[in-house]
Amino acid sequence: MTPEDIEHYIEKLRVRAAELEIKLNDPSIYSRPAECKQVSREHLKLVQLFENYERWCNAVRRLDENRKMLGDEKDAELIEMIESDIESLETEIRQLEDIIKLALLPPDINESRDVIIEIHPAAGGEEAALFAGELYRAYQKFADSQGWKVETLDFAQSDLGGIKNVAFSIDGDDVFATMKFESGVHRVQRVPATESGGRIHTSTVTVAVLAEAEEVELEIKPDDLRFDVFRSSGPGGQCVNTTDSAVRVTHIPTGFSVASQQEKSQHRNKEIAMRILRARLLEKLQQEELAKQAADKRAQVGTGDRSERIRTYNFPQNRVTDHRYNISFFDLPGLMEGNFHTLLAETRIADAEQKLSTALSG
Repeated sequence: MTPEDIEHYIEKLRVRAAELEIKLNDPSIYSRPAECKQVSREHLKLVQLFENYERWCNAVRRLDENRKMLGDEKDAELIEMIESDIESLETEIRQLEDIIKLALLPPDINESRDVIIEIHPAAGGEEAALFAGELYRAYQKFADSQGWKVETLDFAQSDLGGIKNVAFSIDGDDVFATMKFESGVHRVQRVPATESGGRIHTSTVTVAVLAEAEEVELEIKPDDLRFDVFRSSGPGGQCVNTTDSAVRVTHIPTGFSVASQQEKSQHRNKEIAMRILRARLLEKLQQEELAKQAADKRAQVGTGDRSERIRTYNFPQNRVTDHRYNISFFDLPGLMEGNFHTLLAETRIADAEQKLSTALSG
C-alpha cells in the first residue's frame, strides 16, 4: 500500500463525492429522508477524508523539509528546535494515517446501527460461566466510558455467580464499528478460584455481536412465529416467578429460538425476545448476501464468525492476544475493568489496513 496507491484511490473517491453533490443539489432528494440522510452522511465522510488527506500531504512535505534543514544546520539550538518539530510531525502523520485508513474503507451497511450482544459460556463449565460474567461487566464499563447506553435484555445466573447466558443492547455513536470485532470465541487461561491444586485451566466463552434491526426492516409473517410461555427460573433451576411471564419465540422457517425471562411482564419479555430474533434474522440475511458476492473471498483474517477463536486471555502472563491480527496487550486487569480502548483501536486499524490493501489491489 504505497502513497501512490492511496492517491489514486483518493482521486476515485473525488469522483464519487462529485456524484453525491449532484444528488444533494437535486431538491427532490429531500422528499426521500432515508436516502437524503445516507447520501449526506457519505458525502460528509468524504469531505472530512479529503481534508485529512490534505493535512497529511502538508505534514509529509514539512517533515521532508525539516529533515533537509537538519542535515544542513550547524547551530545547536536550531537543531534542537528542528528535531522537536520532526518528532511532532511524525506523531501527527501517524495519527492522520490511522484516520485516513479508516475513512478510506467503504461504508459498512451496519455502521450506524446499535448492537445486541449475546454472551454464552462454552467449554469449561462453571469457570467459563464466571469468565462470561466478568466479560459482560467489562463490556458494561467500556460502554459507560464511551457514553453509550446499555440495556440488559436477558440474564440467567449460574450457581456460583457466573452467567449461563446474557443478552444486552448498546446504543450510541460508532457502536457497531467498534464492537463488531468482539464476535467469536474468547479463550481464558488461568487458575480458577475453585482449583485447589493451582493448575491452569482453559475455558471458552462465545460472543455474538448483532446489528440491531428496526421492526420495519424485516417482514416476519405472524404464521412463521410460535410463542411459548413458561415460568422464570433462577440459579439451579428453581422457579422465581409464580406466573408464566417468561417467553420463548421460535421462527419456524429458520428454527431460530429466543427466550426471555428478564422482566416480570410477559408482554415486555415478548418484546425483548422479538428484538433479539430480528437481530439474528438480519445477520442471517446479510451473511447470505455476502456469500453471493464474488468479492467476498474470505481473504480477511477474522471474518466475524462467532465460531472463530479470536482472542486469548492469559492471566498468569498478564497478556491478551488477538489471533486475527497478532496483537498483544499487557494489561489484563485494566482490560477487565473496561479498558478496551487501546486494544480495539489497534484492532480497527489492523482490520482497516488489511481491507484497504485488498481494495487498492482490486
